[in-house]
Amino acid sequence: MVLVFLDGVGLGEADGRNPLFDPGLPRLRARLGRALVRGCAGEGGDLLCRELDATLGVPGLPQSATGQTALFTGLNAPARIGGHRTGYPSSDLIAMLKEHSLFVRARAAGFRPTFANAYSELYWELVAQRRLRPSVTTWMNRLAGLPFRTFEDLMAGRALLWDITHTFAGEWARRHRRPFPELPPVEPEEAARRLLRLLGEADLVLFESFLTDLVGHRHLPPEPVLEVLDRFLGALLADRPPEATLIVTSDHGNMEDLTTRLHTENPVPLLVAGPGAAVFREATSLLDLTPGILKILGAVREGPE
Repeated sequence: MVLVFLDGVGLGEADGRNPLFDPGLPRLRARLGRALVRGCAGEGGDLLCRELDATLGVPGLPQSATGQTALFTGLNAPARIGGHRTGYPSSDLIAMLKEHSLFVRARAAGFRPTFANAYSELYWELVAQRRLRPSVTTWMNRLAGLPFRTFEDLMAGRALLWDITHTFAGEWARRHRRPFPELPPVEPEEAARRLLRLLGEADLVLFESFLTDLVGHRHLPPEPVLEVLDRFLGALLADRPPEATLIVTSDHGNMEDLTTRLHTENPVPLLVAGPGAAVFREATSLLDLTPGILKILGAVREGPE
């Protein structure tokens, strides 16, 4: 199974405020038969789309720390701590991840999860200096006792950078006056192939990109980001091994409404292709992701009836 987590992608209205509608994702639209907007729920060919509630019954705008904890544990994190929490996980959220995270539970069941993202030495230095705080996915990998992929892995084609092509990350680092190595650009299709190759060493491969969240918060020009994303997802769908399930989802709305730099209350998409898609036909919220993935992994191990 390959799980692609795109930070800050909601299902907005079919109008000019929403770059996911115009210019949109033409390759994905052709595959699904509709744009990635409200009302996309249904099946097109072998691709399932569901609309997942990200508010989880808690007033206020959904936020990253609680939304991602809910997504990767199946627990209603904002309800448990009394509200949506932005940014990075606090001690109470970390405690949930330690016991209930997707990676912890997958490992306990005998499966092999892996995090495809490459981490630089500079990142760990900034964390040690307390100038950066680890994200939910970073904590999830750490608490499961799994190794982190390095820039050496990245150069060897055994990892991906959060921006997929190495283009946006370098610009972002220079803008914030942070050193960044010169990396050869990678075409989105090649990045997709590298991600799929990791299925040879793991049962569950997770890749995270927050490039989409930057479009919403920083109002980066959406067209180049959408082009990269559309080509990347298109290649994943085209090259997916028939026995593998591909899942694409998010934690909260953001980039689908460029009239604001804040998050939105919009639902988020869940796209599933492959033999596990049927498990998610009734999915309605962030809380359905982790149980569904664990169910698919268990079914794969048990084999066909």
